[in-house]
Amino acid sequence: MEDYLESVKKQFLYYKMLGEKAMDQLQEEQLFWQYNSESNSIAILVNHITGNMLSRFTDFLTTDGEKPWRNRDAEFVNPFHNKGELMERWNTGWSCLMNALNQLKKEDLEQIVYIRNDGHTVTEAINRQLAHYPYHIGQLVLIAKMLQNEHWKTLSIARNQSADYNNRKFSQDKDRRHFTEDL
Repeated sequence: MEDYLESVKKQFLYYKMLGEKAMDQLQEEQLFWQYNSESNSIAILVNHITGNMLSRFTDFLTTDGEKPWRNRDAEFVNPFHNKGELMERWNTGWSCLMNALNQLKKEDLEQIVYIRNDGHTVTEAINRQLAHYPYHIGQLVLIAKMLQNEHWKTLSIARNQSADYNNRKFSQDKDRRHFTEDL
């Protein structure tokens, strides 16, 4: 189970890195662009992701993951004036998440925690968020990719480069490693 905790930490940090690499390709004003009034900007997605992280992972083992102070509806309004504020909030959310995960021990994984009074094992609660955050980070990446158009720098294996990537991977000795270790 220590392997599980190490694996999920690496997975979360991988998605954090994807979000950051996507945002780094944009001009500041593009972080606030919305396709229409019903769609989210990257800034709104960051606000929601971090609001969720702070609610779910503050006092993770001892309080409901939906905190009374959370205003989820306000997360879908842009509160930021610039990229610096946006990134500060982003990092605050990720720090909260990673601090909570770093404090866990394998014996905590079967403990029951609640989200809106629904009981989850700690493992289930982590898995729930490991599905939720990448869902929104995928949206963030798609927005950035559309805005960058032909100037987009891929975050994964580039088109027509799969064979080269596979050759590199298969030239390595078989070993137990996390896929993010050689990115």
